[in-house]
Amino acid sequence: MPRDGETGALMRHFGQLAPEVRSGLFQHEPAEFTADAPGRTLAAALGATLYCPATRPGLAADVVKQARLGVVSMVLCLEDSIDDREVADAESNLVRQLEELAAQKSGPRQQDVPLLFVRVRAPGQITDLVARLGDAVRVLSGFVLPKFTEERGIPFLEALTAAEGAVGRRLFAMPVLESPELLHMETRSGTLAGIARTVDKYRERVLALRLGVTDFCSAYGLRRTPEMTAYDVQLVASVIGDVVNVLGRADGTGYTVTGPVWEYFRSQERMFKPQLRQSIFTGRAEELRTAIIDHDIDGLLREIELDRANGLLGKTCIHPSHVLPVHALSVVSLEEYSDATDILRPERSGGGVVRSAYTNKMNEVKPHRAWAERTMLRAELFGVAREGVGFVDVLAAGARAAA
Repeated sequence: MPRDGETGALMRHFGQLAPEVRSGLFQHEPAEFTADAPGRTLAAALGATLYCPATRPGLAADVVKQARLGVVSMVLCLEDSIDDREVADAESNLVRQLEELAAQKSGPRQQDVPLLFVRVRAPGQITDLVARLGDAVRVLSGFVLPKFTEERGIPFLEALTAAEGAVGRRLFAMPVLESPELLHMETRSGTLAGIARTVDKYRERVLALRLGVTDFCSAYGLRRTPEMTAYDVQLVASVIGDVVNVLGRADGTGYTVTGPVWEYFRSQERMFKPQLRQSIFTGRAEELRTAIIDHDIDGLLREIELDRANGLLGKTCIHPSHVLPVHALSVVSLEEYSDATDILRPERSGGGVVRSAYTNKMNEVKPHRAWAERTMLRAELFGVAREGVGFVDVLAAGARAAA
């Protein structure tokens, strides 16, 4: 709910689509929410989190533009995306641009903005930026904390706590798990245990945990091609599995863990056959399939599916063209919704096994309950597709809206 004195701008996934288009796509449309919603809701709603260097001179306009195109969360980066020599100028630019956004948000022609986070380099930047922003801090939802371990993370979270106290408002942390200590086998277990201790201590402030797969690859001089997902790189896949094992549990102790960045957005010569089945596009949007393949999005689609299969939700994105695919594949199918609803019926609280209404699977009430609860939360925020509507239809609708 909005805080006293604030209106809390409404957001919703696929809000860029016309109401009649949404109605045609969704059996249950995505719900509206605000930046003041509970942390559990916001963590699930992050979707495709678009990163943008804080050096951009038109940053405020970029944020508004991306919000209109369907972006719900953005990170304004002061860390790896900018040169070390640009930090001071980037901080000044960031403060100016956020002040501009705050003025637009409260002025006579209000502009809605997505959930905004700042990726900092050092703990002191958090308290310094909050002090410099003054009232404009209200457009921020929190900070992204790089190379997070127990030793390095505690000072960041202490600074965040101090900043919260200074401004009297909620600020979330999104730690990035990307340190060599987490990658190396001999230190991984201890590093994970330390991270768990740290985030548990500050649980109410930790919105989600992000995976820095580019840094993992860098430690071994690796880089995956557009035809390969993060899960094809065994070193990376093993870390993801261990992070979810320790920090992504569905027993109430876990956190939302977001998917790794997809690095590619330009066409380049292929070595392997495209991974996107032609049959799902037949008679609907063959030209869309061609565009997806030409821009290396087919690999992204496969990785998104593997993210979900491995317990991840949402994704780090570095290009606007990645946002719509992430969101389209987050929509819950009517079959998934039917299964989840059936599993969660009150009369089934004692367990048992029931046949799916689609007669193609058995739903085991107790083992599938956590899946059903997560699916219902995703359904609330990303919507439930109508019968016969697939991600291709949602992609095509989003592409037409952006044209």
